[in-house]
Amino acid sequence: MKKKRRYLTATMPDGYVKTIGPTTDSFTHYWRIVAELENGKTEVFWGHTRSLAEARRKREPAADAARMRGWRSFTFEVAELVETLS
Repeated sequence: MKKKRRYLTATMPDGYVKTIGPTTDSFTHYWRIVAELENGKTEVFWGHTRSLAEARRKREPAADAARMRGWRSFTFEVAELVETLS
């Protein structure tokens, strides 16, 4: 049986909407790091995971990256992915 292709959408607390797909993967959560660099610019890193626990485990490496790369600050957020039409 063929897996159904679907679109998955996450809405972040600031209203940013990220849609992933079409995919057959069983992703459940989207994570995002917004890093403020020393020069005042912003970089965004993101990904998706198959569980909330897996997404939360990205927080500690983000803190390590902030120290190693000299970020002024960073925000780490996780949002649930929900199936959407497109």
